[in-house]
Amino acid sequence: MASRGGRDSGFDFKDRGFDNDEQPPDYALGGGGGGANLHRNKTERLRLQGIMRSTTVKGKAPPVVEKPTTLKQRWDLWMINEGGKRIVFFVWIFLHILVYVFGFLNYQLKDNLNTARSIFGITYPIARAAALVLHVDVALILLPVCRNFISLLRRTPLNDFIPFDDNITFHKATAWSMVFFTAVHILAHMVNFTRLALADTSATTAGAKVGAFLAANFATGPGATGWIMTVALGIMVWFAMEKRRRAKFERFWYSHHLFIIFFICWQLHGMFCMIQPDRPPYCSFNQIGVFWKYWLVGGLIFVYERILREVRSRHRTYVSKVIQHPSKVVEVQIKKDHTKTQAGQYIFLSCPDVSYFQWHPFTLTSAPEEDYISVHIRVVGDFTGAFAKALGCDFDSKESKETKVVGTRENPPLNRTLPRVMVDGPFGSASEDFLKYEAVLLVGTGIGVTPFASILKSIWYRMNNFNDSKPTRLSKVYFTWVIRDFGTAEWFHSLLHAIEEQDTQNRIEINIYLTAKIKEDDMTNIMVSDVGAEKDAITSLRAPTHFGRPNWDRIFPSIAEHHPDTDVGVFFCGPAVLSKTLHQMSNKYSKPKGTRFFFGKENF
Repeated sequence: MASRGGRDSGFDFKDRGFDNDEQPPDYALGGGGGGANLHRNKTERLRLQGIMRSTTVKGKAPPVVEKPTTLKQRWDLWMINEGGKRIVFFVWIFLHILVYVFGFLNYQLKDNLNTARSIFGITYPIARAAALVLHVDVALILLPVCRNFISLLRRTPLNDFIPFDDNITFHKATAWSMVFFTAVHILAHMVNFTRLALADTSATTAGAKVGAFLAANFATGPGATGWIMTVALGIMVWFAMEKRRRAKFERFWYSHHLFIIFFICWQLHGMFCMIQPDRPPYCSFNQIGVFWKYWLVGGLIFVYERILREVRSRHRTYVSKVIQHPSKVVEVQIKKDHTKTQAGQYIFLSCPDVSYFQWHPFTLTSAPEEDYISVHIRVVGDFTGAFAKALGCDFDSKESKETKVVGTRENPPLNRTLPRVMVDGPFGSASEDFLKYEAVLLVGTGIGVTPFASILKSIWYRMNNFNDSKPTRLSKVYFTWVIRDFGTAEWFHSLLHAIEEQDTQNRIEINIYLTAKIKEDDMTNIMVSDVGAEKDAITSLRAPTHFGRPNWDRIFPSIAEHHPDTDVGVFFCGPAVLSKTLHQMSNKYSKPKGTRFFFGKENF
């Protein structure tokens, strides 16, 4: 790693014994741990911190989870993590049902649509009601991806009731609703076109009737625009599927811009007045082509945000330093005018030398107290690989296993022409709320530790009153890092060392869990090295490395025991399986009148 004086890395930012010998409460060797014979020696146990040391009598039974008995207690417990998002989702479903039912009744009972109902039957109101729901969906589909709008709303009291951090989930739910009601609309109209072809008196043969059916589908304005919309929607959904999106992000990115064609065809789709009412006005502007009325609010906000992105991207921005870390991680330090950040936020980054149109989200790893913004990018895909190469990184060389500065404007001997970058943001995320609590549990897995780099650095600055940082009500931070290989995020080590050395009041507890299977020889070396040592043999931290997966059923009660009647923030970035577990643990050990665990997950 970099030296202290040179500040080569963004994490090299330094400006300047226990008596309980009990088994740690989180100790669990299940699921790929080091093995049953890898027990803690006395020296290790003496180094254990806070929640890792049992404060109860040895041999005492694990804490009993108190289940709520009254309806009021159940409601209060439900509202901690589930209430807001469930209520919003139920309202969303109820709105769809309400719109469809009233739309169906309107088209089924309206007195000037008797001719249409006599020709098409029940499938006419089915198709029109589905179209009405689609119009409601189009009013909602763009709002969740208006990130400036969402970031503004999440700073209001509405954030306590509406899950703004689940904006992408809401966007996906609305998209799937559009897929479902599009299918209903198409199937109903296929029946309508069949009946229309059968009722055509000029089509006397079976071939002529098939021709009339095809003509209604592809030779009419509503039919042609409808199928163009269907193809565009199908392509967008296909490449937006989770596996395909992660494997080929570029295809997802470009195909998703088919929404422009989709919206244009939607506006034209209802303007041909193919099915006329029984009496005038037959095709007034209030009855046909009403798509724009529903799109207007969300569309204008979306267009404004796109314009704002173009304005922001032209602010003076340059890469001030590039650091190539082991494990194919590149650190990019950026100077940008008119940018104020908060710990836990993320930005969208574009490099015109790679692709002018692609914007990718990256979590900030710099603290607000620093005079630059930085991101750590793991080189795993086409864009990240091309971007790292444009920055001058070479992960195929022998030096790729060492940390090195690739380019800098402050150090002419190492100077090189760095590509232009454009930055949009920053935007708020769940982790941004860590300052609302007196105690927080930060859990990251592997490279998922990235969102907490900014938070830990900011907390470190605040607790030590460095760089004119603001004070914080946060009194305790439990940082848990679950990794398979300690070298996965080597760039993060210097931050942990700096925090541990400067945290004289023990306000930040670091706990690292190594889940990889350890060989017998390595176990022997670890145990021998730890005997009498003041620091861990693997991490060189005072806190010993835990082998295996965290025992959350011991950790959560321990936090509750150390922080009675306290709101604790639980923030996580990593795979969905562990996210579900932490969510369940937060609900399980929350008490409406005691310690409450508020769960938040990073979403991009």
